[in-house]
Amino acid sequence: MTSFKRFMRCYWVNLLVAMSTLTIINHGIAQVPIIQPGAPGLPGRVISAEEASNLATIQYSVGDVMFLQGMISHHAQAMEMSVLVESRSNREVLELLAQRIRLSQEDEISMMQGWLQDRDLGVPTLDAHHADDYELMPGMLTDEEMMELEVAEGADFDTLFLEFMIEHHLGAIEMVENLLDQQGAAQDPILYEFTSDVTSDQGSEIERMDAMLAGFSPDPRVNLAAGFRDAGQAALNLQLVASLPKPAGFFDPDNPSGLPNRPEREETLNPDSENDQVADEQELSADDTNSALVETTAEEEEEEDENADPRPSLLRFSNTDLLFSGNFLVAGNYHGFNTYDINNPRAPELLSSVVCPGGQGDVSLIGNLLIMSVQEARGRLDCGLQGVAESTSQERIRGIRIFDVSDFRMPVQVGAVQTCRGSHTHTVVSNQDAEDYVYVYVSGTSPVRDDEELEGCSDDSPFEDEDSALFRIEVIQIPIDNPQDARIVNRPFIFSDPETGVLAGLWEGGDHGPDTQRTSQTNQCHDITT
Repeated sequence: MTSFKRFMRCYWVNLLVAMSTLTIINHGIAQVPIIQPGAPGLPGRVISAEEASNLATIQYSVGDVMFLQGMISHHAQAMEMSVLVESRSNREVLELLAQRIRLSQEDEISMMQGWLQDRDLGVPTLDAHHADDYELMPGMLTDEEMMELEVAEGADFDTLFLEFMIEHHLGAIEMVENLLDQQGAAQDPILYEFTSDVTSDQGSEIERMDAMLAGFSPDPRVNLAAGFRDAGQAALNLQLVASLPKPAGFFDPDNPSGLPNRPEREETLNPDSENDQVADEQELSADDTNSALVETTAEEEEEEDENADPRPSLLRFSNTDLLFSGNFLVAGNYHGFNTYDINNPRAPELLSSVVCPGGQGDVSLIGNLLIMSVQEARGRLDCGLQGVAESTSQERIRGIRIFDVSDFRMPVQVGAVQTCRGSHTHTVVSNQDAEDYVYVYVSGTSPVRDDEELEGCSDDSPFEDEDSALFRIEVIQIPIDNPQDARIVNRPFIFSDPETGVLAGLWEGGDHGPDTQRTSQTNQCHDITT
């Protein structure tokens, strides 16, 4: 017999012996009795594996049972509080917190219910705490506090929810502490682990809520809900007595809310068209390309920008300004203005709607004359709706319109004054020494008009051209009895030195030196107050 065969015979014999031994050992372990010793001096007893692993037979105290029954109701109320967040708060961080609380409390309620059921103990319903004779657990809300939370909204709700939930969590931790102070309580390992989880988890959530509460603004406008005619409202020392929608003709029936209409972007390009375009470009010589370029005026650029930018569609019918005179209210609008009789402020009456596009539409009243700012390129002298297609046109108005409103039900345009940059806003000043005139200070923010459209307009730097329209305002004189003769009487530079005329107050543009930010020129004011 070779040494290899002797080796293999010994190998198999040893392997069989080892397997037999293992079988005997395993068989022996299965037959070993499980002993539960008795008290000192008393005999023990043999128990089954099922008895040995049945933790439900572990003794529990009355305090354990009362703790779990009370905590079920405690958790149930926390879930009721958390459900309110979705309909009363717009804070995503608060909604996530409420969702976390709701899910964790729901899981723990299931665990507590199962623990009590395994021991054939009473399991309270989830609405047990609504009973008239129910004794609230520490930190739980009274019916009055729960009602206070239910009626709260916005920032008030957010703050109240966190304050109440912090107290609620502190109450749960107090319940755990009270249980652990009892002799013989929480001996069950599942129950003891649960008490540890409550202390740890709710303690962490209290810290999180404290931080959230510290970061909340007391401003009542925080978290106001968005809406078209049902937006959230907040007021301080004011009371809303009436709210009117825009009258007919001052909104787009197909888009009454005035949301911007963003053009849909094409997902794919036509390959043939793209190739044709490349071929055409290759055929053009440098001279052809240069001759094909058309110089675009500042006004055309603005019109192109307005067409490309979705904001103008939002502003076409926007209200811009309010003026009050006696029992009358005039609401300026990019599309014109509306006049209301507010003798009864709870029921305003619309007297007239004047459609005269051109924005910005700020309005002022002096006597029977209403002045309105105009600065958009679409504004027409005749108040037409079709706009002005040409880059230069004598039909365009940028400046101020003057209306006779001696009869608010039938306003009449009686004058207009053209300015180089239009009128974004204006301020009316009366002169006590010359009661026959009023003066209007005009601030325009549009690009400077072409000299061909309005003579004397220049967009050159005022440091190079003393007649530049940049860094200027206009002062317009209006004869009260002859408003059609209104005219510009002064065009002062803004913040210029009265002696040297050097501009001092606004920014010419550029940077402030190495490693500084470059900013655009600031050459106009938004508003003027005298």
